[in-house]
Amino acid sequence: MGIGESGRHLVFPEVVWSRIRPDPPTGTAGGASRMKASDLGAIRPPTGAQFMAMKPADTLMTAQALAEGLPDIRVLDCRARLGDPGFGARVFAEGHIPGAQRADLDRDLAAAPGKAGRHPLPDADALVARCREWGIDDAMQVVVYDDMGGMFAARAWWLLRWLGHDAVAVLDGGWSAWLAAGGTVQQHTATLAPGHFTRRTALTRTVSASDLLAAPPHLLLDARAPERFEARAEPIDRIAGHIPGARCVPASGNLDASQHFLPASALRARFPAMTPDCVCYCGSGVTAAHNILAMRVAGWPEPALYPGSWSEWIEDPDRPVATGP
Repeated sequence: MGIGESGRHLVFPEVVWSRIRPDPPTGTAGGASRMKASDLGAIRPPTGAQFMAMKPADTLMTAQALAEGLPDIRVLDCRARLGDPGFGARVFAEGHIPGAQRADLDRDLAAAPGKAGRHPLPDADALVARCREWGIDDAMQVVVYDDMGGMFAARAWWLLRWLGHDAVAVLDGGWSAWLAAGGTVQQHTATLAPGHFTRRTALTRTVSASDLLAAPPHLLLDARAPERFEARAEPIDRIAGHIPGARCVPASGNLDASQHFLPASALRARFPAMTPDCVCYCGSGVTAAHNILAMRVAGWPEPALYPGSWSEWIEDPDRPVATGP
């Protein structure tokens, strides 16, 4: 099934929006639809009335759909590397999607590290102010991207939903998908008018360490790699292991070889035993959002996030630690 055909694409006059990536069509590598660079210049963005009438993309968007929606879509560049705080600024300066604003993992998408973990949730009012600086309006479609299969972009996706903004999607395949689709590259930072963004009722759920100790969930999913979960290796945090009772479901398994999300049917198979009290965590609350996004793509109800995750859990020596599978 291709772009513009009936199915899991929402089709509107002069624009196509993708909420959930379809199963890969025959003859396309990784299921990604390709467009020529010349196609971009001929694309007409939706009118304001069309844009307001659309049902927002709230999980994934394809590179082609993003190109067709620009400039009415606000784009956030979330490229980052743990241990290299300057990485995002460097690659953004080298080139980014036209009109994109840079969302810094440590400065914008997290508070300062400490007892609450390596990437605590940011101050909500500060993030609202930052969204206004990025030119985001309450009714505006937002697309977030990175170059790691959405591992960092999913954090921004979750945070905007935490602020009550439902019209936010991750660019499926990220930066490489944009380039492969013939997307243009911009080096200067666009100057945008401040947005009219307000905090609304959260679309997310969170739990604390105290909640997990008081009432352990039936399904607690750890998004880290197996070697970290099993305490065979720990390159980041000072104590290795996992929260007792957790299952290891690495976020990397949500992606195919081209860094696109797996089809919904495959993701449903990855998370077959969903329960209403499912909780996701990881090392610091970043890649856990990738599993949450994958479950939304799969059609499951949205699980809760333990924001502090493992890096907060180990701050209290009285909290139990498990090792092994």
